[in-house]
Amino acid sequence: MTSIRTRKEEKMARINMSQNQGNVPAAGALAQPRVSSIAGVTALICFLAAGFGAVYLESLGVAENLVVVFAILMSLVGLYFMFAIQVARQWEKAVVLRLGKIRGLKGPGLFWIIPIIDVVTTWIDHRVMVTPFNAEKTLTKDTVPVDVDAVLFWMVWDAEKAALEVENYRAAITWASQTALREIIGQMYLADILVGRAKMDADLQKIIDERTNPWGISVQSVEIRDVIIPAGLEDAMSRQAQAERERQARVILGESEEQIAHSFSDASKAYINNPTALHLRAMNMLFEGLKQKGALVIVPSSAVDTMNLGGLSGMISLAQQNLPAEAVTPAKAKE
Repeated sequence: MTSIRTRKEEKMARINMSQNQGNVPAAGALAQPRVSSIAGVTALICFLAAGFGAVYLESLGVAENLVVVFAILMSLVGLYFMFAIQVARQWEKAVVLRLGKIRGLKGPGLFWIIPIIDVVTTWIDHRVMVTPFNAEKTLTKDTVPVDVDAVLFWMVWDAEKAALEVENYRAAITWASQTALREIIGQMYLADILVGRAKMDADLQKIIDERTNPWGISVQSVEIRDVIIPAGLEDAMSRQAQAERERQARVILGESEEQIAHSFSDASKAYINNPTALHLRAMNMLFEGLKQKGALVIVPSSAVDTMNLGGLSGMISLAQQNLPAEAVTPAKAKE
């Protein structure tokens, strides 16, 4: 069942969601220059060679101008290696532009670029990404305002399209997901949203995938996390559910009474031509009731007359009165 959270939990969830969305870097912006460990070590070796080489050349008495030129050249070589050697991780692709035009995708692994001429604009992550999104105060088909939180699982299958066809594919997929969620909510009744979450997930995935597929992005799945309804409506739904349970309990009780009545009707047909069996059954019921200590059994007068219980009780009382006298006579005879 879709959970209905309290207002405090709702506020905390939205704050966390906004923080998570704010930490997502803008994919459309120019990527920050990376310096790999290989490039750093190579550049360091060049810088050290420039310093020690300059000292060595000075010790040999080489002209100062030549020493300065050597140091500058080695430093430039070090800077070249620092920015030319690039390493893309296993799940990444680098979009490289040469003089403003697409040169191609590089990676994963080691690759070279020409500094200043080549620029790595974007590092595309090919792993499955998770993007939370929500729709606040959206009216359903039966005009009920609801807040819906969902999670989108997606991945980039074409890095070139993701970098060239849309400015910021992360922000674009977030906005596309929110608008699709609002459209779906407006086409469904509240009861369908609360119960038919699987259908809602499938419809959302289809709509978002159609919008993001031209950007080289594929939607893996969409999951509705929470549906938040107004507090007044929540109380009304709770009372309705309680009334429905009471109605079902009374219906079950009535059906049980009907079954018992049918059983008694069938039993009466068995006793209608056999009064002896009826008397035995009645006496058995009295016996079972009197077995309990302190039990009180009320027998209708018609049943007493029918089963001749009056005479039976009289005989039992007479037997109880004669029992002590018969027990005393043998005792006196022994004396």
